Amino acid sequence: MITDDLILAQLAKVETSAANGVQNTVAIYRLLHAHAETSLLLAGRQACWALPRGKRMSSLSEAEFKVFSQFGEDGIIEWLISHVDVPSRRFVEFGVQSFQEANCRFLMRNRNWRGLIMDGSEANIAAARQDPSYWQHELTAIPAFITAENINSLLVDTGFTDPLGILSIDVDGNDYWIWDAIDVVSPGIVVCEYNGILGDTQPISIPYNPKFTRFDGHFSGYYFGCSIAALIHLATERGYTFVGTASNAINAFFVRNDLAQPVLDLLDQIRAFPPHHRDSRDEAGRLSYVGGLERLELIRHLPVVNVVTGESLLIGDIAAPYSEAWLEEIA
Repeated sequence: MITDDLILAQLAKVETSAANGVQNTVAIYRLLHAHAETSLLLAGRQACWALPRGKRMSSLSEAEFKVFSQFGEDGIIEWLISHVDVPSRRFVEFGVQSFQEANCRFLMRNRNWRGLIMDGSEANIAAARQDPSYWQHELTAIPAFITAENINSLLVDTGFTDPLGILSIDVDGNDYWIWDAIDVVSPGIVVCEYNGILGDTQPISIPYNPKFTRFDGHFSGYYFGCSIAALIHLATERGYTFVGTASNAINAFFVRNDLAQPVLDLLDQIRAFPPHHRDSRDEAGRLSYVGGLERLELIRHLPVVNVVTGESLLIGDIAAPYSEAWLEEIA
């Protein structure tokens, strides 16, 4: 275990000469990073012990806590695997960048799950492979820009077909179309990003474009992905039950129908939260903090597809994209 005394002892050994300045900086960073991760893991394990296992909750959001996930997904996933008889202790997650902030990193570090991660950036995957956790755990890291055309072959070629515990999809774009294309694996739990700005009443997604990237779609970064209604429709078609979203309105959670009842028995409501984030960019790429209903106005001229009917329409042509419950929280 890394202690404060060990850190001080190691720092004392680091030479401060100009010639070794860069090496010293790297050594200090790695040492502090390792200490920080050890502290995070300890705090995460304590948070696990505090989860309301086997007890009713108002919604999935009550289980939230953050260790390595973007928001509270770590706690939700921990709670779900405590109540779902997952087929295996293996995960697949893509759109992970360097895997420092990810939905399944805590599973790997805390419970020794085996996993496959993929990202479109070779530099990100190289960084993931250089992290000590890469040799400490059974992690496969592949550089790949995920499309509907290549996802099945990537899963087959890496050996990550059934049985699979968790599939986590976050590509900031073609999320709906990629999950729709997957036919070589049926994970126990699916975590998929939705775009709450597109509302909760219509099952819509951006049109499929295999080369799509989030900020190519619109400079604001608000035009991507699909609505929560589209994901719920797809999940139902694929044999999955929607069990809720995180309160930050980024990720939705689904459990395979044959495994879902223990979770449903413990939730008072199955709730999808509306978005409150304000991470828009202006045309120069600077944060512009556009929030509320103004987010939808930025992209109202752009096309979407109704995934149930196949109809193409403009976002601005949707008469009531938000339910009354969502409007009360957003407006």
